[in-house]
Amino acid sequence: MRIVRLLGFLVFLSVLAGGAFVWTTWRELRAFRDTPFGSGAEKIVEVDPGTNASGVIRRLAEAGVISDEKTARRYLRMWKRDKRTLKAGEYAFSGPLLPDDVLERIYKGEVKTWKFTVPEGLRADEIAPIIERASLGRSSELLALMRDPAFATELGLPFPSLEGFLFPDTYAFPHSVKPRELLSAMVARYRESWKKAEARRRPGVTLDEGQAVVLASIIEKETGRQDERQRISCVFHNRLAKGMKLQTDPTVMYATMLRRGGKWSNNITKKDLAAPHPYNTYAVAGLPPGPIANPGEAALVAAISPIDCRDLYFVSRNDGSHVFCPDLRCHQAAVQEWQVEFFRAKRAAREADTVREAAAPRDGAAPAAETTPPRG
Repeated sequence: MRIVRLLGFLVFLSVLAGGAFVWTTWRELRAFRDTPFGSGAEKIVEVDPGTNASGVIRRLAEAGVISDEKTARRYLRMWKRDKRTLKAGEYAFSGPLLPDDVLERIYKGEVKTWKFTVPEGLRADEIAPIIERASLGRSSELLALMRDPAFATELGLPFPSLEGFLFPDTYAFPHSVKPRELLSAMVARYRESWKKAEARRRPGVTLDEGQAVVLASIIEKETGRQDERQRISCVFHNRLAKGMKLQTDPTVMYATMLRRGGKWSNNITKKDLAAPHPYNTYAVAGLPPGPIANPGEAALVAAISPIDCRDLYFVSRNDGSHVFCPDLRCHQAAVQEWQVEFFRAKRAAREADTVREAAAPRDGAAPAAETTPPRG
């Protein structure tokens, strides 16, 4: 009888000890679950493909994202969170975070992304370095792919390069993105905007998609003003309808760059204007054979939705706006005012400033004494 009582007492103690252990463990895991951990500094954790839950926990603990590796493993087992798939990738964590929030990012594959922004009107050779600065590829490799005719064909583009179809926008990609995936996404973003622009096509405008993108790229380079794009488009449509050369400076700059093996210059000489080249719209009638930049949605809309106008010319006011004219006489007067006289006045003002600076006394020097010529 005593032995039975003793055994019962020992069983009671075992149950009590087991209950205490479970309760202590439960409290410990709840505290782990409910207590944010981590400093404000960004911590990068790389999860390789095939890494199991224990491996992920180890890396999180080593990086200082979670407080305790052993407790985290027990937590995953108790809540059976180790049964879910943890996705490979590069993850960034900062600030005190709850373990569930940390793990949920990895379950969902919310990897760290690098952002870059492409403004409207940039060329492919200007976009590639922007992507490289975002640590998403080498500029030379990206540019070669942008100019690869086979890749352009694969993407269904009407020209042998991606020029014109690298849509201006802000993008975010994981570090693991491949150049082809990145550029394909930019072209896909273009297609979304082209579809919206096409829905606003003006009746009677017969430009196909390729021609529209070429014209949009010229419009984008000619003006950044929303209120002028459709009027500039009207000028070009009117000139095309009359068989006039477009005579637009950005195409000459692009032609000059191609003639010089990729060396860009903002200056145009008389020799450049006269140089025969398919992209030189002073020398060749009609649209150039491809886009000269990458236009945004507003320029795409303007290319196939010009306003009604009789204008055939426009000239810059040198402040981002333009003077529009329906005939050559009006245009010549605008050129005289805004190109000849405007820059003549600027030169005169600079020369006057130079004279004043030369006549001004230097710091610490007394002004020169006036001299009076001797009398007879």
